[in-house]
Amino acid sequence: MTVHLYFSLIPEALIASMLPPEEFGTYYAVGTHKKLHGQAMFVELDPNFRHDFFKIEAGIARCVPHKDGTPKRSVYISTYRVLEHIPLEAMKQLYLVTAYGEVLALDQAQTLPEQTGDLNMYQEIAPVHPLVVSRLSAGEYHAFLTQNPESMVHFPAICFVDLQLGELASDPEHGAIRDLPYKYIHHLRECLLEVRAKPIHSKIVNRVESVEYPYRMIKNGIYLGNSNGLVYFPLPSRQELRGKYYRWWRSANQS
Repeated sequence: MTVHLYFSLIPEALIASMLPPEEFGTYYAVGTHKKLHGQAMFVELDPNFRHDFFKIEAGIARCVPHKDGTPKRSVYISTYRVLEHIPLEAMKQLYLVTAYGEVLALDQAQTLPEQTGDLNMYQEIAPVHPLVVSRLSAGEYHAFLTQNPESMVHFPAICFVDLQLGELASDPEHGAIRDLPYKYIHHLRECLLEVRAKPIHSKIVNRVESVEYPYRMIKNGIYLGNSNGLVYFPLPSRQELRGKYYRWWRSANQS
């Protein structure tokens, strides 16, 4: 059986598995008995990827079928400093898995989305988990975090997602909440107003925010970058999600 290499972002880990991506995603989110529920996000890696930081060959050697012939579902190769040691060129598709095990594959885009609105909100996924509002575009935000090793805020690599702000992106003081699900609206308004009024470009809303957020709140997609570049995995349009990926979309709105 083929052994796949997966880079899990929730939580950060490098895993070998005999399951293809869709089956691995369902297993990783709900387990074998389908009683536990939790979102999952992972990237399929080039099967030829190797790095001296990881004991990949040893992990693959342990990834063998069980005595009854069923495939080995997971062998954890590393749970420490994974993202910074995976080159962008080794990353293939990214998979978003709902808490009920529905899997959506995302392809890389060739260009970043255009900046819309004055303000943005970013949920960092790995290696840390703050929720941040910023005047920076996604590309600028990635550069701020990874391109200057002398900065007080610097990461060798980062994964983050941009989240919907609705009317708050252009009118943080009076914009209607509508269907925004955030429980910290008053604090969020204050943070947005501070970024707009003061000579700062970003402000932390919550230093340790849960990385399990409603997928419907993704504005554009998921970003993974390091000092060498940035890759972007756009989420399909709402119309496409409701039509072509209805099962995933319905499951995502239940979680």
